Order: sequence, then structure tokens, then C-alpha cells
Amino acid sequence: MTALSLPTSTAADLLEGFPFPFSHDSYRYSTNVEPARSPVATPVGQWGASVVTVDSEYHRELAERAVLLERDPSRYGVLPHMEVACWDAMLVLLRELASARPDAFHLDVVDAEGPTYRWRNDLLGIEQTFVVGRRETLPAEPLAWACQQVQEDVVLLDQRSGELYGDAGVVTFAADWSFGFDLGMTFLEIHGPVPRVHAEGVIPRAREFILRLQPGQVYRRTNWTLTVGRRLDVATETYPEWGPDRAMVLHVDDDAFGHLVHLRVEVQHLLRLPESGAVMFLIRTHLLPLADIARVPAWRERTAAVLTELPQDMADYKGIAAYRSRAAAWLRDCTSTTTPAPASPSALAPEESR
Repeated sequence: MTALSLPTSTAADLLEGFPFPFSHDSYRYSTNVEPARSPVATPVGQWGASVVTVDSEYHRELAERAVLLERDPSRYGVLPHMEVACWDAMLVLLRELASARPDAFHLDVVDAEGPTYRWRNDLLGIEQTFVVGRRETLPAEPLAWACQQVQEDVVLLDQRSGELYGDAGVVTFAADWSFGFDLGMTFLEIHGPVPRVHAEGVIPRAREFILRLQPGQVYRRTNWTLTVGRRLDVATETYPEWGPDRAMVLHVDDDAFGHLVHLRVEVQHLLRLPESGAVMFLIRTHLLPLADIARVPAWRERTAAVLTELPQDMADYKGIAAYRSRAAAWLRDCTSTTTPAPASPSALAPEESR
């Protein structure tokens, strides 16, 4: 990128539904899993009521995914033994869409013997009748077709011989990692580069938790970093496009800095698929500029504290070492010029402890 352009203003629903990730003034890697589907109140709204979410970025993000997949097909991969899991995942994703937004998505059983389903996506104008297991009844492979309609990235973990393998998925919005490179690796291998997590036992504990996951159980966790600009695609493959922004952002003025640097939060869901036994890992990415973080006093103060205290090796791994100090200082210095964001009617309860 030769020049940094300021993003447009944030839509109200993106602020109200933002999953602020910090519960303390310091941050360390942890499994931090909790049961899903429970709404989390924040000072300006809530998040977490559903496994998949559909917001005002729906059409834009799906269009971006289509462009990325056309440019780089390695963002989608399915090993041959994962066909049943892909059908399983597709049905679960369609059901979750219909549950989250029954006004816009509809899944009906036409013939239980098939089984045959009728699907309608009113937001995209899709109507499709399909038979599970019969590829010719869909316009694309089942996992690929489902991921044309959800904003989440999807990874399917196969469990065999007491190990988890990342054997299928559609990941277009990775945060500095490569799905195409990781395809077929074990869970421990995929997380090999992350500092501290092996020595402190975080990844082995997460692996054991996933291995014990039962059908019908759904858990979630959050993860976070900072990115420059409202850019979802910060995969390893495209580093030459976005990597230089980390240095360039240091040279913009304070107003531009607050609008360019974003707190990037992933809401990650884990669930075991009912038919195949594979584990579906969903990653939904949310972006909010520091200028909007600063509108919420509790968020502004806590984010500044976390960035200040974060150990250097973790800042290096997240790729934020060059500008995290300025981000913390910017948040602290803007207290006299910002006002609290207005609370929505659904945000009258105090923020839940996380």
C-alpha cells in the first residue's frame, strides 16, 4: 500500500455489537472458553446471542471473500476424507443462520427420506432445494456454498487416533497466518509459532478440551490484535500489501492515527458436528477504530492499560510492537476531547465480567 486512506464512519450496529475482549488491565494467552449463545452486555449494546452473526457488513464481506477466493484458491481446502464433515458443517451453518435471523433465512425439510431440504436466503436472493450427499443438487461444494453466505471463516478439525487435524476450511480473513500452509497439520503444529502458549500449557489444555467436546455443546472464546485500516485480509500471503502499513501509520497525524488503527477481535466458536464427529471452528472478525474505542470511557482506559502492560514477545508476535505505545498514549491523551457513546436501550445493564 503506497498511501493510507481513512476508513468511512462506523455503522451504529458495528459499535453496538462489538465484542470488547478485555476483562482486566492486563492480557495473557488463555483458553478463556465459555458456553456460547449467552448475550454479553456492554456499555453500548450486546453481543454473543447467536453462533453466527449477520450485520451491516454482510454483503461487503461476502463480496470480498469471493474476490479473495478467486485470486487465491488456497484459502479453501478440503481433504478427500472430509466430504461427510462438509455436508454436516453446511447443514449446521444454515440452521444457525436461520436461528440467528429467522426474518431473512429459512431452512425447511421437504422430504425426510432424502433427506431433501429447501433453503432460502432473502438477503442474497438465493432459493435452493438440495439432497444431502448429492453434490449435483448444489451450485458448489457444500462447505464452499455455505461459506458464500456466512461472514465467519470456517475450519473443520478431524479427530483420529487421539489427535486433531485441520483438514478442511474456508479462511479468507486470517490474522497473519496461512490456512493453505496449515491444511492437514495437527492442532499443536498449527499453533507452534505462538509465544508462551506451549510453555504455559495453554495449547495442550485447549487441545484436551476440544477432544472432550460432545455433540450439542457449543463454546466460544475471543482473541485480538491491532490492524491498520479496515482490512480483513491480513493473511501471511498478502503481507507485502499490508505489512508496510505498520510503519507508515507512525507518520500520520493524531486524528488519522485514531481512525486508521483498529482493535481487531475474533469471536471463535467451537462445536462438534452431529453426524461426522468433526469439530467446527468458526472465526468471526470484528474491527473497530481507536476513535470509536475512545468514545466508550471504560473501553478506552482498559485498552490503553492492556497495550501498555503487554509483554514485548506478545506484542512482537501480534505485529503491533512498532505502534502499540503510540496507540496507548493516543487513548490516554484523548480523554479530554471525547464523549461517551450513547447507550442503546439494550445496554442498560452493567457490562458482564469476563
